[in-house]
Amino acid sequence: MDKYINSPISNEDAKSLRAGDYVYISGIIYTARDAAHKKMSEVLDKKENLPIDMSNNIIYYMGPSPAREGRTIGSAGPTTASRMDRYTPSLLDLGLKGMIGKGKRSVEVIDAIKRNGAVYFAAVGGAGAILSKCIEESEVIAYDELGTEAIRKLKVSNFPVIVVIDSEGNNLYETAIERYKI
Repeated sequence: MDKYINSPISNEDAKSLRAGDYVYISGIIYTARDAAHKKMSEVLDKKENLPIDMSNNIIYYMGPSPAREGRTIGSAGPTTASRMDRYTPSLLDLGLKGMIGKGKRSVEVIDAIKRNGAVYFAAVGGAGAILSKCIEESEVIAYDELGTEAIRKLKVSNFPVIVVIDSEGNNLYETAIERYKI
């Protein structure tokens, strides 16, 4: 089922999504990869404020390539989400409502998704050039020294994703396999 949502995402929208839904996101999302997650974890360990408020926001696990002339951003494909798994439960507990990446998530992340009524989306790997066309604005807002791994604020329009793990813990990677077993 196709659904259209805005980000920041409301609790109601997050809970209405089901594993397998095709979703088009418009609004503001943030990028953060391994190095940015590590820095955010260090900030939390020091009891300091994060550079972004996690409440109802979506983080896209992506580090873009440089923008070509006349473009907002370069190729913007997803990174393997499991690389952020050790940091993710604490961010979900702070109000993070969605994540976009590719690949499976750990049991700890799935438990935190359920506990916080969040959702994990997948973007299509290898489609970074196409996905970049849905990004209208890109601005580095934290950790500029990390280069492509800096935290960016993106304004997106109809950014296409698929719900992989919904707020109830239903996991498309598991249910889809079941459909094709003989």
